[in-house]
Amino acid sequence: MKKNMGNEDRVIRIVLALIFAGLYFTDTVSGTVGLLLTVLGGIFVLTSLASFCPLYTLFGIKTCPTEKSDKA
Repeated sequence: MKKNMGNEDRVIRIVLALIFAGLYFTDTVSGTVGLLLTVLGGIFVLTSLASFCPLYTLFGIKTCPTEKSDKA
């Protein structure tokens, strides 16, 4: 599994996951929508920890910086 997520993308996903969890656990959003946001937040955390998003591979997206070659 090659990394395809940059640091900014990972931070945004973790912040969104925290917001979703906060909304759910404070009963601001409840029911099916709250549960879906919580599951989505969990997926965001897992993909952030792995630095890999399966959907990015389907669409050819890569937000991690490319490695520079020192060839002169």
